Amino acid sequence: MIVSIYGKGGIGKSTTSSNIAIAMAKRGARVLQVGCDPKHDSTFTITKRMIPTLVEILEEHDYHHEEIEPSEVIFRGKMGVDAMESGGPAAGAGCGGYVTGEAVKFLRDHKLMDEYDVVIFDVLGDVVCGGFATPLNHSDFACVVTSNDFDSLFAANRICAAVMAKAKNYPIYIAGLIVNRCPDTDHVERYCDRTGARIVGHVPQIDEIRRSRLAGVSIFEMKRIGGIALAQDRYLEIADYLLSEPEALKVKPLTDREVFEHLRSEYININIQRFNAEDLELLEDPSCLALN
Repeated sequence: MIVSIYGKGGIGKSTTSSNIAIAMAKRGARVLQVGCDPKHDSTFTITKRMIPTLVEILEEHDYHHEEIEPSEVIFRGKMGVDAMESGGPAAGAGCGGYVTGEAVKFLRDHKLMDEYDVVIFDVLGDVVCGGFATPLNHSDFACVVTSNDFDSLFAANRICAAVMAKAKNYPIYIAGLIVNRCPDTDHVERYCDRTGARIVGHVPQIDEIRRSRLAGVSIFEMKRIGGIALAQDRYLEIADYLLSEPEALKVKPLTDREVFEHLRSEYININIQRFNAEDLELLEDPSCLALN
């Protein structure tokens, strides 16, 4: 199984991806996680270091893929999870999407994806175009990490639209949405009701997850107490769902304007009663809350 994980920048894709990878390994799967971001920080909680990137090794070999040994770019980490980072050019110096395409090409040419039960591509931000879309050409499923707010859901909708466009030519499907770092899922649920998407996991705001990232460890390396146990269970639930070969969802994304009006109307209809007198005093004109 090949899974590509997308989502708005800063939504927690790398933390989510690495913890799901280790959860899958705990279930007995052989897993490779591929970080597809020039920052090359997707897998450090798995390997405990910033591993050499593919682009660095390619430069050493004058960009001859055939001269590179897999052991130069794939490294064993915790729970036997293997890790690879595509890397990329310095900021402002080139195209990171090109390097993501090169990473997929390297794995394909060396038939490395066939050696794993699961390959997870952790892909930069919500840029589902060019090289950053290349993992979708080879994936079975895409997962979208979102939160219960306007910006991340707006990005999630655009990602779903890109995946469904790819599905016209490739056997790629949406597995569902992973709701991250928020207590509620009401807006995401209503979006799913309207589009046919599905929530496949909900990881609430748990401070131990943030602290595990700062410590450079996965949540599964922490004592199973309090919020840590809850986080571990949520990641295991997502892993179990994906490993069960989930139903391929036929999502019908909204247009940009439709999702804007949908989310705005949902917010006003649900939350306007929560505005108290103090909140309203902050508005120059309270009538701005009304829909046109």
